[in-house]
Amino acid sequence: MIDLIGVPFDLCGRRAGSRLGPAALRLAELGPTLQGLGFPVSDLGDVAAIVEETDPKGLKGFSSAHTTYVNLRETVRATLKRGRTPMVLGGDHSLAIGSIAGAIGVFGADVAVLWIDAHVDLNSPRTSSSGNLHGMPVAALMGMDSGTEGIIDDQWRLLIEEVVPRPHLVGRRFGWIGLRDADEGERRAIDGLPASFATTMQDIDRFGIERLVEGFDRWMRESGASRLWISFDVDVLDPILAPGTGTAVRGGLSYREAHLLAEVMRQKLDTRDCPYTLVGLDLVETNPLYDTHNETARMAVEWIASLFGKTILGGPSRFGDRWS
Repeated sequence: MIDLIGVPFDLCGRRAGSRLGPAALRLAELGPTLQGLGFPVSDLGDVAAIVEETDPKGLKGFSSAHTTYVNLRETVRATLKRGRTPMVLGGDHSLAIGSIAGAIGVFGADVAVLWIDAHVDLNSPRTSSSGNLHGMPVAALMGMDSGTEGIIDDQWRLLIEEVVPRPHLVGRRFGWIGLRDADEGERRAIDGLPASFATTMQDIDRFGIERLVEGFDRWMRESGASRLWISFDVDVLDPILAPGTGTAVRGGLSYREAHLLAEVMRQKLDTRDCPYTLVGLDLVETNPLYDTHNETARMAVEWIASLFGKTILGGPSRFGDRWS
């Protein structure tokens, strides 16, 4: 059973509009697509995104974000405890603080995260040039210090203490695929996480998708984690394919690269000896205000279909089985 959970929240992003993402994904027939692949789907509706006043000297949208993350965390936790797979529809990527916190609350240190994104999202309040929380979710989930003082530090501590459960994520539980836009502070932070799995578009160019997924699979097996959460930001796709995002960066995954990534991930998950299972997903940053004919939502739904087993001939590759 897959539970769809909408989070129409975009107060911590660069551009407004991703609050419309959950509706766009539903209109692109996410639910019927998954049902057509044999998965029972229940749409739980939207987590209420309450707009609250925030101190202008503090983090942008903090009060609203704090409430939204807590509500989302509890929704995800309840879904997981019922033995279902939560699929969280955003909304800006800061909401992953709440969704992944929910998974950690159920599975603890057994959770590893694969962040498929153009951006590292590892800024702290000190290193962030924008002050937007959508560039800080990984740092929050890892319990990093804010590097600041005053109200921003107070808010950051509150976010980690009241939303993110212990144990906090560590490098050996975190991987990135598709990076192509990193701030200097994020580069330094990744250097301090030698046990993480960090790959860029340059790695994809040099080694190809299949080798990267093979490497990720080995990393997962060595990590010892048996629960995988995937957080997919549509800006990992090239904006020619997916213009409907507020954080577009040129040079992203092509259509076939994206689908091959999903297809090979599915194959790894379906391997008999695979020691880890997919327990939940984020699908974020779809912004219809910058889209054309809902193409980005459609692309995201097609990607999810590949991740959940859709193939061209409805089965394994005949070439791979017979002639490779």
